[in-house]
Amino acid sequence: MNRRDLLQSGTLVLLLGKQHIARGATIVAVRVWPSKDYTRLTIESDGEIKARQFFIAEPPRLAVDIEGIDLIPALRELVAKVKSDDPNISGIRAGQNAPGVVRLVIDLKQPITPQVFTLPPVAAYQYRLVFDFYPVQVADPLETLIAERLADKSQTQPVPFSTSPPAPDPLGELITRQSGKPATSNAAAAPPPAQNKTAAVKPPPETLVPTAGKTDRLIIVALDPGHGGEDPGAVGPGGTREKDVVLQIALRLRDRINQQPNMRAYLTRDADFFVPLHIRVQKARKVSADLFISIHADAFFTDRPQGASVFALSDKGASSSAARWMADKENSADLVGGVNVKAKDAQVQKALLDMSTTAQINDSLKLGSAMLGEIGAVGKLHKPRVEQAGFAVLKAPDIPSVLVETAFISNPDEEAKLRGEAYQVQLSDAIMRGVQRYFARNPPLARNRPL
Repeated sequence: MNRRDLLQSGTLVLLLGKQHIARGATIVAVRVWPSKDYTRLTIESDGEIKARQFFIAEPPRLAVDIEGIDLIPALRELVAKVKSDDPNISGIRAGQNAPGVVRLVIDLKQPITPQVFTLPPVAAYQYRLVFDFYPVQVADPLETLIAERLADKSQTQPVPFSTSPPAPDPLGELITRQSGKPATSNAAAAPPPAQNKTAAVKPPPETLVPTAGKTDRLIIVALDPGHGGEDPGAVGPGGTREKDVVLQIALRLRDRINQQPNMRAYLTRDADFFVPLHIRVQKARKVSADLFISIHADAFFTDRPQGASVFALSDKGASSSAARWMADKENSADLVGGVNVKAKDAQVQKALLDMSTTAQINDSLKLGSAMLGEIGAVGKLHKPRVEQAGFAVLKAPDIPSVLVETAFISNPDEEAKLRGEAYQVQLSDAIMRGVQRYFARNPPLARNRPL
């Protein structure tokens, strides 16, 4: 290179400036998703950023050096996004540790197992640096359900599920069967029942009486509001997010289930946070759920489709091209929500999701048919039969599982219905009646189930 070329190159450097020559990533958004399960912190950027983390146990905190960026207002916003009621994070400090290196210090409220990983661009997101903070001490979800039910029994007189008088202690068999502890062991430690923040609901107008094979144990129904946290699900033309309306419907359905003397609802998520698909299945199995109901709001490329649908698992291919498309869309939730691939045991996950059985699918079809008949009485059905496809979230081998698409959120008319209390109440009542109708014909049996 001659002298003239060097001078021209130097002139180019002077014109562009150092920040353009060695430009790092730009932060475009920061988000915090608190929950009792774990807290997620996300830094989104227009380019991949590198981070080094240092965990300090006493007092618990995580120091993170983020390279290639400067302390900009977006990172200072992260400090303000941490709320006082976050179960895991007490605060965040940010400072310029060195030129081009920002240090975050995340102060923690309890012993935590941190996971730090990056995600490539997907859907509406650019590059993401993700911090997940999992509590070391986790309450047993089954014992928590039993304690809550005992507290409810001591304070309220539930709406009867059948005309037969309830057994003296419908919880005793379950407590002994699962935990090996006497029924009174959890009573003293039982927390007060959670205050429901949703609008008051009416009990279902009709209850069905099981005709045979009555059970004297607690029946647990796992409710799975789809998406959540980083994954908004489908978004309607009016801006309604699927993750919000399905959580509202699940909370209403939870209230109806918990009013029954021998039933309890368990939610895979009860707030706005992301749960990977295989974890949703694992959560239901940990509480020995008798049923699994995943709740979604459909979407399509156009606003013409309408009506609710019910899906069950298929081991022989999808029942229609639309069902296959729907399963592929729902199965992509992990990519959008953000799963730490390195933290997953791929072999264990694959084994869990490959253990579906013919008996489970048959029972799921029975449950889906019972629910579809009731849902059709309160609104339009997209298909008059239960559809089948390879939904990952329905692959619990020992739990009848269905996925309910409550309506097409991409249809403006149905989006408005989904937002309204009237349709949410009607739909929750219909699903509840479907559950009751299923148990009336297929009474749950007292049986051991692997956790």
